[in-house]
Amino acid sequence: MPENLVNAVPPTQSQPRVLWLQVGGLTAMQAAITLCWVIYKLYLPKLLMEFGFAEALATTLLIIENFLTAIIEPTIGGLSDKMKRWIGTRFPFIIGGVILASALFISIPVVVIFGSVAWRWSLPVVLIAWALAMNVFRSPTICLLGQYATPSALPLAASLLTLIGGLIGAFSAFTSQIILGWGAAITFAIASFVLLAAAAILRFVHPPDSPTSSPLPTPHSPLPILGLIFITGMGVALGSSFLMQTIQKVVKNQFSAADIKLVMFVIALALAFSALPAGAIAVKLGNHRAMLYGITATVGLMMLMVLVPNALIGLVAIVGLVAVFSLIINGTIPYALSLVPPQRAGLGTGMYFGGVGIAASLFGLLVPPSSLSVMTPINTAFWGAIAFVLAGVCIAISTKFQSNIST
Repeated sequence: MPENLVNAVPPTQSQPRVLWLQVGGLTAMQAAITLCWVIYKLYLPKLLMEFGFAEALATTLLIIENFLTAIIEPTIGGLSDKMKRWIGTRFPFIIGGVILASALFISIPVVVIFGSVAWRWSLPVVLIAWALAMNVFRSPTICLLGQYATPSALPLAASLLTLIGGLIGAFSAFTSQIILGWGAAITFAIASFVLLAAAAILRFVHPPDSPTSSPLPTPHSPLPILGLIFITGMGVALGSSFLMQTIQKVVKNQFSAADIKLVMFVIALALAFSALPAGAIAVKLGNHRAMLYGITATVGLMMLMVLVPNALIGLVAIVGLVAVFSLIINGTIPYALSLVPPQRAGLGTGMYFGGVGIAASLFGLLVPPSSLSVMTPINTAFWGAIAFVLAGVCIAISTKFQSNIST
């Protein structure tokens, strides 16, 4: 396999634009990562209460973990870039992080089952340590997408990752009681083994590459580019959170007889599958343009949905949002990879995830559940629109940098 497909010559008929086997391995890792986080968030309040803590501590821990993500993801991503140049592979970070995260994940229920209440603060320490371990390998793993597809085909390859993440997230609401019924020990052990197996699959389909050369000098400082990636990640994450809250409130207000849980499941399922056509559309239009179209349409439909309180308008707007929102969410990783040279793929990906982390931390800190429950759909749509516009401005500005990225 070439050192980096985006560095190779333009694809021909004999050279695939996407290395689907490797993308499949990356999709397995995305599935395992998403599964671990779903289980963690599902069990977190329960485990804390069993160990004598208030349920509200779960929110505090997630805020702390997301804040640390904003620091660790770019740092580890940058270090993995250096390792790639030195020894030709990022896999020491990936394999080491997966082993550490799996061990800590299994230890979480062990601490609860066998730990003493006198040592109860050991549980939050282990929980935060696990979250940090998950950050060790995510950016080095996901940035491999840049080696598995040519730049123009990145959205198509990314659509599989978006699809699997969306499917697991959608089904988590309906399977939560089943997962809780298995018990923490069995559930955490299964997730740990799934994560280890996914890492083994990815390692098998991705043999180590030869060491790469030092980054080529660029005509501009990387700091503005990295800042744009970070703010875009923050804007998209905040906008997505407010968008889903807006949809949920509109469904509750305008379709009061509907089963809210079932409706949100159908919407989440549709969003997951819409990633596939979104990837194909982005390949034809160009990812930056597709994301800007998606942001414009999402903001317009979201505001229409809350400013015209009509059931038919609301239904049409929700269907439209399912179609256009995937253009945004599916394009984020390809967007980050397109703005940095291949030698800095880990750093670029880490900056995006760092922005997502700080957004999640700010959302939990500034919009707690008590405040969110009393916000009107207009309020959530307004703040979501601001966040999406912020991301759109960054994407528009970044187009001049994208053309300067050398192969």
